[in-house]
Amino acid sequence: MGAGKTTVLAEASDLLALRHITHAAVDLDALGLAYLPSAASDDGVIYLNLQSVCKNYASRGVKRLLLARAMEDRADLELCRRVVSATNTVVCRLTASIETMQQRVKMRELGTSQREYVARVTKLNVILDRARLEDFTISSENRSPTDAAHEMLVKAGWIQTDPLPE
Repeated sequence: MGAGKTTVLAEASDLLALRHITHAAVDLDALGLAYLPSAASDDGVIYLNLQSVCKNYASRGVKRLLLARAMEDRADLELCRRVVSATNTVVCRLTASIETMQQRVKMRELGTSQREYVARVTKLNVILDRARLEDFTISSENRSPTDAAHEMLVKAGWIQTDPLPE
């Protein structure tokens, strides 16, 4: 939380669009924004929704998919890969200092769950450190979303290091 996943996702989508590269960008947390009975799994709903979204994009010829999600364990990552029918996936972890991430969350989350979300930053960072699911890491600390998104797309092999087309 607070590393910049949603912001960098949106910027990466803009960079791809400027290059006329067909793609879709999905923030997985948005697909599960709901209050469900305790017996239901939020993650299950997220992946059912993602399956529908992927089917819709595939019907429009989309073969490249950017996803934003803090993948906490290998089972979550493998489930995501199965749902999107990915033949090639690359996992990027965005990082920033704990203080920066907590400040970002505090500025973004102004409602009743702010304290809970700020506290989750440190816990989630430990979980992600242990999981080590990323193929590469990008720091979002003290840099623009454009710079972080560009580096991510280059490292993922989606674009070259060349500047934007005129």
